[in-house]
Amino acid sequence: MQAAGLWYEWHGPEHGEVVILSPGMGGSAGYWLPNLAALAADYRVLLYDHRGTGRSDRTLPDDLTIASMAADVLALLEEIGVERAHFIGHALGGLIGLELARIFPGIGKIVVINGWASLDPHFARCFETRLELLHRSGPAAYVRAQSFFLYPANWISENIAQLDAEGAHQLAHFPPVETLEKRIGAARMFELPADVAADILVLVSEDDMLVPSHCARQLADRLPRAMLATMAWGGHACNVTDPATFNSLALEFLGS
Repeated sequence: MQAAGLWYEWHGPEHGEVVILSPGMGGSAGYWLPNLAALAADYRVLLYDHRGTGRSDRTLPDDLTIASMAADVLALLEEIGVERAHFIGHALGGLIGLELARIFPGIGKIVVINGWASLDPHFARCFETRLELLHRSGPAAYVRAQSFFLYPANWISENIAQLDAEGAHQLAHFPPVETLEKRIGAARMFELPADVAADILVLVSEDDMLVPSHCARQLADRLPRAMLATMAWGGHACNVTDPATFNSLALEFLGS
């Protein structure tokens, strides 16, 4: 289904509390497959593809920001009649949740996975490297290399067939280069607003190779109603590599 230019779908009990799942840089709702069954057992889960990705409207404004991505979510919620919702976001998706808290009166609890308050030199260099790889070597090399940023080495070795299959799917639906440039630019420009008022779980993976763990700690320190939870292992996409631990932490927080 589509509303406000965004593709979306529902999972879970019709009258459950709504939980929005927002993916990271890839922007595709399929990112949440390892967590969907656990979250949708009791919650009404709203999946969506970010604008410019997946099945959503592929046209992006030149001045794309995290705030405009949050405005997209708000427009979707208004069009489909959601008045209150929790929010779980991975990295860039978590930043969208922080911006949404400023403009959506019905925001509930927010989970931010491996997020940040402002640009860090390490992941700024990672973003630059990924863009250079895309420009010089093309989408196939970009897709093949992204696993190094997302997952621990041992997990990559054990799941190489799955990654190859996912990579083929991603290549078949790869967005224009300009889309990735704009999305990475929006992530680089993000600065944590001073007026985020919500109960927030900042979840950090200690072995994240893309966003250093100190970034999430700094984020939690700057949010007045945040608590910090740590996963010792799992990499940047820790909800994918260790879904049992992530699901437990997220559900405990949402239910508290």
